[in-house]
Amino acid sequence: MIPSMPPREGQLGFLYLPPFRVQGISVAGEQTVIQVPELDVCFDMGQCTRASLATPLVALSHAHMDHIGGLPYWFSQRQFQKIGTGKCVCHPRVAEPLRAMMRSWVDLELQRTPHEIIPIEPDAEIEIKNNVYLRAIETSHTSPSLAFAIIERRSKLKDEFREFPQEKLRELKASGVEITRTVEIPLVAYTGDTEPGPFLFRDEFALAKVVLAECTFFESDHRTRAKIGKHLHVGDFTSLLRVWKAENVVLVHVSRRTAIPFARECIAAIEGGAHASRVHLLMDHRANKQRYDRQVAEAGGAAEKTANLPEDRSASAPRENQEQNG
Repeated sequence: MIPSMPPREGQLGFLYLPPFRVQGISVAGEQTVIQVPELDVCFDMGQCTRASLATPLVALSHAHMDHIGGLPYWFSQRQFQKIGTGKCVCHPRVAEPLRAMMRSWVDLELQRTPHEIIPIEPDAEIEIKNNVYLRAIETSHTSPSLAFAIIERRSKLKDEFREFPQEKLRELKASGVEITRTVEIPLVAYTGDTEPGPFLFRDEFALAKVVLAECTFFESDHRTRAKIGKHLHVGDFTSLLRVWKAENVVLVHVSRRTAIPFARECIAAIEGGAHASRVHLLMDHRANKQRYDRQVAEAGGAAEKTANLPEDRSASAPRENQEQNG
């Protein structure tokens, strides 16, 4: 008897949530890597997908294997393909173990892979694009964990000066009067793996345009499992969705034991379907493809071509071509 072909590898989930693309793979206990190309960030690196190589920064929520398993390879491939040194932002308690992990590869490969591991304190932030910042938010999981919010800062004219002519505004500014104030606009927030807590009701989540939220458990009798593992259950979203004003909420980290149609039913049952139109499942390939096809049709029937990544030389170039430092 001829054996069957091997199962096809996992397909990247994809959603276009203007102006952002959300793409990646997220299956609880197996792998999570979620990329927002427009913001130059990947949340976690459980698997180094080809698409993720184009992103220079990984925001690591926590150090469980299904969230960091692809990190050494991601560092290596960015160097191998001459894209640049990858950076990983992480919880301060995780930074040194990650550095030790990367040091162990020196003994194995007899070379050093360039990389940057950057600890970030809760409530601290780094600038990732002009006037766009990545802020860390401490969460509660079974290991040190962070959520992240990407925030844009804009200068806005103070209300008391709104009726002033431009000439008067220039005069005031030249004299040292502060005529503007800085406003924060949360763009994308990512919960990472976490149990419910007040941190999920902060403005960074409440006001974000897009929220990427783990939802590992859907079965009604799995609330205890969710509590033990410090994960979110779909029942937790009744209160969260009342506060989150996001146009789109993307659920990730769904377990393989949960059928996507059943997950859809659970979402539709939240407050009688009041939020169903804005809640999506990253790994719901059928529904997401239908949504994307409608978007393409509404845009005139032509999808923008994806920019090519640098050539994948893994099949043609010998390993020795990599920079040797060891």
